[in-house]
Amino acid sequence: MNLKAMFFRKLAVAVIGFISLGIVTIAVVNPSHPVFSQFPFLSQEPRNSISRLPGGDGPILAVKIDDTRPAHPQIGVEDADIVYIEQVEGGLTRLAAIFSSKIPQLIGPIRSARISDIELLQQYGHVGFSYSGAQTKMRPVIAAADLEDLGAQNHSSTIYTTDPNRIPPYAMVLRADLLMQFVKDRNISLAQSKAMGWSFGDAPTGGQEIDSVHISWPASSYDAHWSQEENRWLLDHSSEPDISASGTRLGASTLVVQMVSITDSIYKDKVGGITPVSATVGSGRGYILRNGRVYQALWSRPDANSGTQWRTSTGEEITFAQGHIWVALTDREPIFAAKGADAGARNSK
Repeated sequence: MNLKAMFFRKLAVAVIGFISLGIVTIAVVNPSHPVFSQFPFLSQEPRNSISRLPGGDGPILAVKIDDTRPAHPQIGVEDADIVYIEQVEGGLTRLAAIFSSKIPQLIGPIRSARISDIELLQQYGHVGFSYSGAQTKMRPVIAAADLEDLGAQNHSSTIYTTDPNRIPPYAMVLRADLLMQFVKDRNISLAQSKAMGWSFGDAPTGGQEIDSVHISWPASSYDAHWSQEENRWLLDHSSEPDISASGTRLGASTLVVQMVSITDSIYKDKVGGITPVSATVGSGRGYILRNGRVYQALWSRPDANSGTQWRTSTGEEITFAQGHIWVALTDREPIFAAKGADAGARNSK
């Protein structure tokens, strides 16, 4: 082999090595990077149908997590495929987190179920439902629902543990690994993750380029800021960076603001606060945020067993970015900060 051929051979090896190192780095730092959707052969790892996160399809565990200030930092939320923000008594919020691609060892703080959960979760099938308890009137409703009741009332303190560094009622932490081992040992069949009505692909044309969005409820709020570097929306809770107990900044590749009807239910909490119910069956408006842009959207879910579809006003599907999904269920219009606008100047759609 002559010197010229040897030079080009070494150059080719070096270039391939450099590209491979870059791909590995991207995979570690941001496994949902667009490079993998553009060149799927670069990533052979199975992807979850709900979020397209690595890990493939597995049994679904739905967990109710406290979302008040004393409950933060939350535990394990960063591993959820999709997180729903629901309004509860007093205008506060609570999370319903759906785990499938990865179920962490610890999740919490665990809180009680709400009537909105029944309709919301039915689209996923017979999921495992983890919560700390429920109002007496709601227990028959949960028993009759197409859910596997894995609530704390049915399990020992080995599975539903108490964090000594937290104050009740914000101290219950689920050993999700032990709960899923219980499911396996008892041969309990849970629904496996599947396509849920939305699909994944390149960002649609149009939309408005924005820096951030403010989402609110009567006594709670979230802000999301677009990070070009991380290619996701970084979340604030009640004006503070939303950081999990592991130190991870919570965020979403696709952030959904789903405008829903929120009305009083027949249920009340222990101090008499009326429990609201968020209607997630039917149709309505909303917004899809991805890739630094916001898209006005229409949602449709014809019945409780169907998934939720998102389309433009002309009927074209709005695809999601693969990665973590957060869905804010609210009846208040979000406030968007346009790209390059002053910090105090926000646009409301």
